[in-house]
Amino acid sequence: MSILVEVSGDALSGLTPPQIVAELDKYIVGQKEAKRSVAIALRNRMRRQLVEGDIREEIKPKNILMIGPTGVGKTEISRRLARLTTCPFVKVEATKFTEVGYVGRDVESMVRDLVNRAIDMVREEEILRVEEAAEEIVTEEILDTLLPISDSDPEREESAKKTREKLRGKLLAGDLEERYIEITVEEQVIPQVEVFSQDGMDQMGIDMGDMLSGLLPPSRKKRRLRIRDARPILFEQVVDNLVNMEDVRQRGLRLAEEMGIIFLDEIDKVAAGGREETGGPGVSRQGVQRDLLPLLEGTSVRTRYGTVTTENVLFIAAGAFNMSKPSDLIPELQGRLPIRVELHSLTAADFERILCEPKDALTKQYQALLGVEGVGLKFDAGAIDEIAHIAYELNQTTENIGARRLATVMAKLMEEISFKADSRKGEKIVIDRDYVTERLAGIVEDPNLSRYIL
Repeated sequence: MSILVEVSGDALSGLTPPQIVAELDKYIVGQKEAKRSVAIALRNRMRRQLVEGDIREEIKPKNILMIGPTGVGKTEISRRLARLTTCPFVKVEATKFTEVGYVGRDVESMVRDLVNRAIDMVREEEILRVEEAAEEIVTEEILDTLLPISDSDPEREESAKKTREKLRGKLLAGDLEERYIEITVEEQVIPQVEVFSQDGMDQMGIDMGDMLSGLLPPSRKKRRLRIRDARPILFEQVVDNLVNMEDVRQRGLRLAEEMGIIFLDEIDKVAAGGREETGGPGVSRQGVQRDLLPLLEGTSVRTRYGTVTTENVLFIAAGAFNMSKPSDLIPELQGRLPIRVELHSLTAADFERILCEPKDALTKQYQALLGVEGVGLKFDAGAIDEIAHIAYELNQTTENIGARRLATVMAKLMEEISFKADSRKGEKIVIDRDYVTERLAGIVEDPNLSRYIL
């Protein structure tokens, strides 16, 4: 995977906004405006790191609100960004949160998730840095278990060293992976603690494991394992000693503050009912909006690793707004999402491209699945056109669920072939327009049936 952006010396390197859009184009059809907006926002994260002087502290991220019907690519953009970016990135659903005072997760938990992600990223980076040294130490520990060196007799010691080198060669060649050895495993015993709080331990920003680990010594146990099973356990123990977790904690907190990105999906669900709704679930929904305000503006959040501020965290919100509209959000929240991007409904031509162009196109997925059974599968142009047309028509006559309709249509189309694939091994199956019409025409023509099946 390409590195999104790197800061090296006094210049930026890595993917530029056009290159970021090109990467997203490999999986998402259309929606150029949304792709451009997130690409610019990501690049600006890195540009800010190179700004000198007091002006840098004044440059704040411009939060984004993506508006568009369901199934047009909002969530998919977030998924692909998470794989592209080297920034800490978390995707959360707005529907998971409740107002402070109600049972459920409060909005600050998304910041704690972001910090956990940043800490994991820094720790993985440190593990890669010490990996070679850690593997050498693990090899020595395994050799010590297989053939301990005694200092009592010089002649015997010299012979043991030669034998040890032979064992080292076999060990590195993988010839001893099935041999059993006895290792000492450290297990931290953490007693169960009941927390009588509506917030739970996560919301309190307290890590009881860390608190109690200092009071209770780790339990050491002898375990007899194959070398291939013992190696990862020993590696983790060695890495824990080589990696400075205090440094990881500090760097992780700084990374989350300066480079963190939170994708807040289904934001429209907390706007349903509008600002006039004063009873029922609307009370909590508006409470969630009010709780989001300080996060988007910049506030301090207590986490298990320390306090983190959110003033430089980039928030990308997205919603279909089919049961509400952006103006139903409270005005203060609208003002904290200054960049508006509208994603457009998909046409039949878009469906055709979605079936063929993306790396993870549904046609390619079914070809890979049936290829495992030895069945060759091909979709001709007529079939692609008919599938796209049927999916588009269904979206117009029933609920418009965007590209997700293709998954439903393709599952029904491929049902018979998938069911009997094991008996058709070695065959080459061509899906044409006639086959698509035969399998789907009856269902499509009956609107009542299509509502339940497609």
